[in-house]
Amino acid sequence: MKNFNLTQLERKSLISKLFLQLDDFYENTRDLKVSPKPNRAKLKELIESINFEVSLQPEEAMSNIVQGLRQYDLHTSHPKYFGLFNPRTNFISILSDLITAYFNPQLAAWSHSPFSVQVETYLIKTFCEKFGYNKDKADGTFASGGAEANLTAILCALNNKFPEFETNGHLNTSKRPIIYCSKEAHHSIVKAARNVGLGSKSVKTVCSTDSLELDISNLIQLIEDDIIEGNSPLMVIGTAGTTGAGAIDPLEDISKICKLYDMWFHVDAAFGGGAIMNPEYRNWLKGIELSNSITFDIHKWLSVSMGTSMFLTNKPDILSKTFNISTEYMPKDGVIDEIKDPYTHSIQWSRRFIGLKLYLSLAVFGWEGYSQVIKHHIDMGAFLKGQLIQNGWKIYNDSKYPIICFSDPKHENNPEFAELIKTKVIESGEAWISSYPIKGINTLRACITNYSTTKEDIIEFVNYLAVLKKEYFEEKHLIAL
Repeated sequence: MKNFNLTQLERKSLISKLFLQLDDFYENTRDLKVSPKPNRAKLKELIESINFEVSLQPEEAMSNIVQGLRQYDLHTSHPKYFGLFNPRTNFISILSDLITAYFNPQLAAWSHSPFSVQVETYLIKTFCEKFGYNKDKADGTFASGGAEANLTAILCALNNKFPEFETNGHLNTSKRPIIYCSKEAHHSIVKAARNVGLGSKSVKTVCSTDSLELDISNLIQLIEDDIIEGNSPLMVIGTAGTTGAGAIDPLEDISKICKLYDMWFHVDAAFGGGAIMNPEYRNWLKGIELSNSITFDIHKWLSVSMGTSMFLTNKPDILSKTFNISTEYMPKDGVIDEIKDPYTHSIQWSRRFIGLKLYLSLAVFGWEGYSQVIKHHIDMGAFLKGQLIQNGWKIYNDSKYPIICFSDPKHENNPEFAELIKTKVIESGEAWISSYPIKGINTLRACITNYSTTKEDIIEFVNYLAVLKKEYFEEKHLIAL
């Protein structure tokens, strides 16, 4: 039988050799193309060359994997990846994953992993307080990502509104529960509504203002219409930092509406919640402390590895009400009365110790370290905006966050322009950007997601955009002739 442990000498040798390959990538990411051009045939050939019938030497197997990732995957850790909230991971969080893999704690029951569960409990209480909740009357859980956290919010809202929902499900809801969110909100809301059996028709899209925030007057009108139609207004989801344009919904006003109509108030702060890490920016989230629950993705702005998210709530009993279940084969709750086994107040059952990535990062860098990193992102976003304006680009959003939606005003009515520029940027491997429609205009979208991004990186990116714009103009001019 194969020795799954390997020998101590083999382990040391493999870790040493693997570290050299990984550290070369980590140290020299800037020298690589952001988005390699994958040849699907060669990619399949590389992967399927390992057929599991013939055992490879560990060094060969690891080298194949590292080479495959390096050669074919998009490098979101590149300083010129201006994409979708996928940051470069800080090295301490990488070590956290290694520690977790070695010990492999099982976070279903406190009795199995008291240290791990207690660390996550401490973090949950700490961040509840950071967001303005009373930590002694709040609760929460770690989640795999914002989608799971938003799904948790909807389940909690249903169990809060309908006392028998946990046993009778929708049989106990004679009226259709309605969820309200801005059209700029994340699509995980619709997905979650489908998953819990409400259906996509239960999600009502609220109009956006000129600044792309949820329109309060339209929200009130939709709620009143639903009451007349015999529906049951369930919850409003405000977004603090929309994915597309970085808008912040009027959280204080939403809170007042929710109290008036007895609705659950959830804030999706998956990316934007990171503003609480810097005292200069935390007022952007004013009103979030009035919410009933919050989604906060640690793996976005706090630069730890996937997938690390939080669901926080000011209703200390709602998670247990929603997810608590007893079994004969599971160990009983922790010996301390206030300890809750994670499987009894979370969607997940068996799961990884994901909170360690945040705990160890905070232990090493502290609040001040994170405050400085958040400021760096904001500063680089402002610098990028300035460089774009200086080079003749127009900004179409007004976000406090380092999210910039822009285009050439001469071509703003031509949807082909943004798509062509985006495609050329991605295909070149020089950088990575996306596109996003704002008020009928297809804009280019760039977001600072990397703490290693410098002014030099931004200048190079903007200069390359100028080259592409010039090429586009020349091609159009030649066609016209």
